Amino acid sequence: MKRSFYLFNPGIMERRDNTLKFTPVVVNEDNTEIKQQPRYIPIEDVAELYAFGSLRANSALFNFLGQKGVPVHFFDYYENYTGSFMPRESLLSGKALLAQTSAYQNKKKRVELARKFIQGAAWNMVMNLNYYNRRGKDLQGVIDTIKRLSGALADAKAVDEIMGIEGNIRQAYYAAFDIILDDFNMGARTKQPPENEVNALISFGNMMCYTETLRAVHQTQLNPTISFLHTPGERRYSLCLDISEIFKPIIVDRVVFKVLNKHALNGSHFDKKLNKCLLNEKGKKIFVKAMEERYDETFRHRSLGRNVSYKHLIKLECYKLLKDILGIEEYKPFKMYW
Repeated sequence: MKRSFYLFNPGIMERRDNTLKFTPVVVNEDNTEIKQQPRYIPIEDVAELYAFGSLRANSALFNFLGQKGVPVHFFDYYENYTGSFMPRESLLSGKALLAQTSAYQNKKKRVELARKFIQGAAWNMVMNLNYYNRRGKDLQGVIDTIKRLSGALADAKAVDEIMGIEGNIRQAYYAAFDIILDDFNMGARTKQPPENEVNALISFGNMMCYTETLRAVHQTQLNPTISFLHTPGERRYSLCLDISEIFKPIIVDRVVFKVLNKHALNGSHFDKKLNKCLLNEKGKKIFVKAMEERYDETFRHRSLGRNVSYKHLIKLECYKLLKDILGIEEYKPFKMYW
């Protein structure tokens, strides 16, 4: 079974027949390099690569990855997503592209889809809060606030109005984190850079959810640059931002609550410098493992009548959106029901 591989160390990636050879490199204070023991990865085992350290490779490697359909996602020192190498589109469809563009240009249709993304996200936030409210956390006030704000979405006539409501929902939702978490405080939401441990985990997890959504979109005939909630722009896959809104509460936030309240992560797993807080290498490995476990977790899908994983659920959401755009079936965002 294919899986994601995370490269936390700087190194050299090469092709060796049908195997990837990764050689970690340590740089001394005098800038001399020491090559570590290489690791060999059969290409058949690789779904995608995440490069958090400096990665040296040549065109032969990327030709090989492109042939095998393996994307590579790149991140800078501060854990910010910087871009991806994506294999050539194998599911190109002019009909789907024209339909997606037409849906974006149709103001009524765009508002309708944007509204549904936030309705799904808000519902899943409330389900998270209900879970902890039943376990002794006093969250009813926040739940009522989010429900009231969500009710205003039905009357929103423009995407900017929807985004404003979404911002208020998020503000109320994030205020509940300090109640849910036992030993950590979130305070205000800070991103670039995150200023404390909770914000660092949210940013890192959201980034992982975004790239996983990109992978799912790439496996459909959707174009990742044409979005409905977020404004399409240069050099970003804005449709992935749209779709990941639905899944951040039930994947990323649940993992954040779990690793902190169960003490899988503590202060020693973060590096704090000036006004920024980032996961160190050991912390990244623990959090990535928890995210992968969440992706692989399965539940009984009501419509399909079988168990599906959260990773597959994101792909199913992309297909649902595509069906709506093509006029086959109305899109309904995924909403937790347990």
